[in-house]
Amino acid sequence: MAVQSLSDEKIGGRPMRESMLEVPGARLRYAVRGEGPLLLLIAGGHHGADANEPLARHLADRYTVLTYDRRGLSGSSTDAPATTLATHADDVSRLLSALTPEPALVHGTSLGALISLELTVGHPEQVAAVVAHEPPVTHLLPEPERAVALGQLLGVEDTFRTEGPASAMRGFAADLDIDPDDREPDVPVRAPGPDHLRNAEVLLTHDMPAIRAHVLDVAALKESPARVVTAAGEKSGHVWPHTCAAMLAGELGTRLEIFPGGHNGYVFRPRGTAERIHAVLGS
Repeated sequence: MAVQSLSDEKIGGRPMRESMLEVPGARLRYAVRGEGPLLLLIAGGHHGADANEPLARHLADRYTVLTYDRRGLSGSSTDAPATTLATHADDVSRLLSALTPEPALVHGTSLGALISLELTVGHPEQVAAVVAHEPPVTHLLPEPERAVALGQLLGVEDTFRTEGPASAMRGFAADLDIDPDDREPDVPVRAPGPDHLRNAEVLLTHDMPAIRAHVLDVAALKESPARVVTAAGEKSGHVWPHTCAAMLAGELGTRLEIFPGGHNGYVFRPRGTAERIHAVLGS
């Protein structure tokens, strides 16, 4: 694995180092800032590291915060797109190996939560604790909720094929009732960036089918030495990813932790999310 340093700068008064890591089939852009225990943030959906930027700033006074772009997204590149969650988990494992010999803390949302759980199953020695916010573990849903969830995912993929990524992502956001108006007062409404549609194409072409096919090894997760915290949004109780989180907490025999906002609370309520991450990791 080869690491290439890209830049050193200060974000919010704290130094941030941005680098590239070569992994099999891809080059991953990542950033490190702050001081304290290593905390990896894994974004969901078609989001790159930039979506975690406000959250990282609120955590960098207590943690060494690691953010990255999944292969094929934003500043990362790939000639072998991930078709399984295990590939993403292996990327994260190699990234952690390049930075620390110690088990890390991990927070992931949605697809990022699935990746964090797959990392915990496949590389348990690298994870001290994981906070999995609304992981789409569709196979745990009872019927008819499972049929509804899979139907929505397939519908979004169909829209992508017939109408393109922009229309598909609008439908996906509506299905999950993502409300950008439900945000902290100092969080601006972000206009779609230049990578928005390209990232969406990666999600819709490769990652969404992988989510539908994925079956989490719950038995292995129970045996992992890592502490597993399952979380869900306080305003997302009516959408199926929240139910997925509740079902997983039931399988693990743990409490479902409630976080601010809805499915994308980490983007719209980063200050409150940072406080909840710190609270559940410290409890």
